Amino acid sequence: MSKTATGLDLSEAVSYHYDRFPPQLTDYQRLIRPLSSAASALARYDQMLKGMHNSEILLAPLRSQEAVVSSRMEGTISTLDEVLRYEAEKESEEDNVETAYRSEAVEVHLYSYAMRNAQRALKDGAPISNWLLRSVHKQILGFGRGAHLSPGEFKTEQNYLADRGRRKVLFVPVSPEHLNNSLDKLFDFMNNDDWEILIRTALVHLEFEAIHPFKDGNGRIGRMLIPLMLWQAGAISQPYFYMSGYLERRRDEYIDRMREVSAQDDWTGWIVFFLEALESQANQNLQKAEEIRSLYEEMKDKFRSVLSSQWSTLALDFMFTRPVFRNNIFTSKSGIPQQTAHRVTRTLSENDMLRTIVPAAGRRPAMYAFEPLLTIVRD
Repeated sequence: MSKTATGLDLSEAVSYHYDRFPPQLTDYQRLIRPLSSAASALARYDQMLKGMHNSEILLAPLRSQEAVVSSRMEGTISTLDEVLRYEAEKESEEDNVETAYRSEAVEVHLYSYAMRNAQRALKDGAPISNWLLRSVHKQILGFGRGAHLSPGEFKTEQNYLADRGRRKVLFVPVSPEHLNNSLDKLFDFMNNDDWEILIRTALVHLEFEAIHPFKDGNGRIGRMLIPLMLWQAGAISQPYFYMSGYLERRRDEYIDRMREVSAQDDWTGWIVFFLEALESQANQNLQKAEEIRSLYEEMKDKFRSVLSSQWSTLALDFMFTRPVFRNNIFTSKSGIPQQTAHRVTRTLSENDMLRTIVPAAGRRPAMYAFEPLLTIVRD
């Protein structure tokens, strides 16, 4: 029985599909219905995005939740609340904040941070490239368990996708000596407008995972590529489309479908799975975004009524982008005069619209949570 150098069993492993990417698709009939359904669902979701007065404010918390779920798929277990508390502490410049939180929370924060930076880079005109992926990878592995796994550098040794519990290798990615050529083909294909964008995105995600160019962090970057590609191609008007929720729920099928591409050349089966995932997630994202938008409108009226202040909308916008925050950050960054800002948080807390996580103590300001929004995003 052959094994890796670390003792993992290779007997059931599937190896990378050399010289078969991009594929020659022949069974287009199987793709017509799922492609049409996925495109319609994505268009409905994007129409809602276009109708939001500020999708960055309303949907920013979804990026944090995506970071939690995508990281969890790679074994980094944290919660949305833990990550948001860490981010609130960090923004408040608390001393030794990294040592006060589990490394998992910091790692998830770094993924969310890297995602924001990638979105900003594309908005500024940068292409999806080797440089961008290495930059994102360096940010994701900047702290914690991955910090010793060559952040920002492509692999130089063979890596594996394994079931660690059973000590079995599931997949053998492309070898290091073929890495550069495989990445060149991937980026050429990524920019090939002859391929329909949803099918192209499905194949790029699959191929990136199969190449597995880094020692660690490949899954998170591969899933990040999905909204970046859709946004860059104009399939969505804002880069807020996250699929990790669906892929986590169907994890076994997700892995099996990818393995079948290399084992049986079942590219069409993979594309159908991806399109069904995209349709399901678009419908779920639409529902979630509509809940968030409805909450915003409801809270806008409540804030105006409770606060009786011209600053009520500014306060609400701040709490949608930072549903967990230290009071000193609110008073300094909300755009509201400081004395008025103190009155705002006190009044909202007294009316049970803010939950006090950590009360003020000495010179340390209170930490608050905007619970109505967190209740929606956590689900």
